[in-house]
Amino acid sequence: MPKFYCDYCDTYLTHDSPSVRKTHCSGRKHKENVKDYYQKWMEEQAQSLIDKTTGPPRPGMMPAPHMGGPPMMPMMGPPPPGMMPVGPAPGMRPPMGGHMPMMPGPPMMRPPARPMMVPTRPGMTRPDR
Repeated sequence: MPKFYCDYCDTYLTHDSPSVRKTHCSGRKHKENVKDYYQKWMEEQAQSLIDKTTGPPRPGMMPAPHMGGPPMMPMMGPPPPGMMPVGPAPGMRPPMGGHMPMMPGPPMMRPPARPMMVPTRPGMTRPDR
């Protein structure tokens, strides 16, 4: 009878039959070996991904936007101009977590690039004179 080799346990079973395989595969030691194998595999995959992303940039590739600058800090203090906190209607509770959503306020008005000129005809006086 041919022998069955288990890659996870690195061992041969005494003979190859469905009942022997089933008994072996349901055993505690085999399950631990399978778990350890895939745990090591996942760690290797994660490490190779980390190595790829943290290594030097390849030619033609732009560095990640988060590299080279200070980490982003959460906004503290009053909201910037143009952003107003939106509160609940009177008598209503604030949302869970106590955070108020931010919504843009009224648009900022800019003066025109050039003052508008009132066309005049020769001989007419301007109203501001």
